[in-house]
Amino acid sequence: MGMTIAEKIIAGAAGVTEAHAGEIHYVELDRLMSNDGTTHLTIDMYNTKVKNPRIKDVDKLVWIVDHNIPADSPKTAASHKKMRDFAKEHGIKFHEGEGVCHQVMMEKYVRPGELIFGADSHTCAYGALGAFGTGVGCTDYLYAMVTGTSWLMVPETLRFNLTGKLPEGVYARDLILTIIGKIGANGANYKAMEFGGEGLATLTMSDRIAICNLCVEAGAKTALMPVDSVAMEYLKEHDREPKAVYDSDEDAEYAEVYDIDLSEIQPIVAKPHFVDNVVPAVTCKGVKIDEAFLGSCNNGRIEDLRVGAALIKGRKVSPTVRFLVVPASRDVYVQAMKEGLLDIFMEAGAIVMNPNCSVCWGSCQGVIGENEVLISTGTRNFKGRAGHSNSFVYLASAATVTASAIMGEIATADMLQEV
Repeated sequence: MGMTIAEKIIAGAAGVTEAHAGEIHYVELDRLMSNDGTTHLTIDMYNTKVKNPRIKDVDKLVWIVDHNIPADSPKTAASHKKMRDFAKEHGIKFHEGEGVCHQVMMEKYVRPGELIFGADSHTCAYGALGAFGTGVGCTDYLYAMVTGTSWLMVPETLRFNLTGKLPEGVYARDLILTIIGKIGANGANYKAMEFGGEGLATLTMSDRIAICNLCVEAGAKTALMPVDSVAMEYLKEHDREPKAVYDSDEDAEYAEVYDIDLSEIQPIVAKPHFVDNVVPAVTCKGVKIDEAFLGSCNNGRIEDLRVGAALIKGRKVSPTVRFLVVPASRDVYVQAMKEGLLDIFMEAGAIVMNPNCSVCWGSCQGVIGENEVLISTGTRNFKGRAGHSNSFVYLASAATVTASAIMGEIATADMLQEV
């Protein structure tokens, strides 16, 4: 029987010839990422619960401060210090102020064929480079940190065959929101979402990261794409080589197969309070907003900033809107400065911020108040996600978010031509 990409990666990590859906395998991890959302809890358990505390292979650990930076309170500052001191004591790779964890990981560490645990649900983003990335809690992370191993039940795989090309003014963000709306927030529970087909070649690495990143919002265990010339060029630009390159066998078994024609995708908005509550963006025209957010591990890359800057150049942010622009990493921030994009945003009246999770995380910068409305390129729109429990979050692409910031209400980019 043939194997999917997910099955091949798990088989390699388990040291076995084959692995198939439903089996449980003990695996060796290639890398372990944790951020300031929960690392302080892991440290506390390490110091108090582990009888013989040790780190199996410190070279596999990457710790990143991104959720609340700069610290917003003495409590947060204490958590950061705990994380900083522990990393220094044990020689753990440590990044602070360099950007959102998944963007930093993609820029600096992830390699095709790796099996990676991240103490953050959007670790599935790493599938854009053909790596099996999956989110885990503190306890599972601690066990993997101490032993270098864990166990995995091999997930079934949903296959998405992509054909055609996205229309002008439609983005990967619209594609993945459409897919989540199609299969539902539970449609991929403990499954791998695998993307392929001729349409994949039309998608940039930024597009692919955006797609894989949001797959957890359909319940996916991981997301995966085959490694092609686009992925290899990205690796070359970042001075890395694959661990292994996998593609699914022709006779691999899938739980379900979906055919997606990219040319049929249109601008999408996910309405409050669920990511699968998707509608054509045009149907939300006229919904007044208080804040717009362009950033996050899903849509804070240079390509997204270019889209936003092109739309807002020569225009102004609506006087009734706060427009937060937050590059996903230091590298993205520097590139945006070189291209003059940050100048364009600031001249338009936007608030440009340091690389971090910002309002996507909803506990630090830019939180919204009672009855306020946010349109966001963030990852979630759950009730209270971005601030007050009685607030409203709409999710959309960089283009729709920027157009809305200009109009003061939800709008698509083509609506700007009407005014």
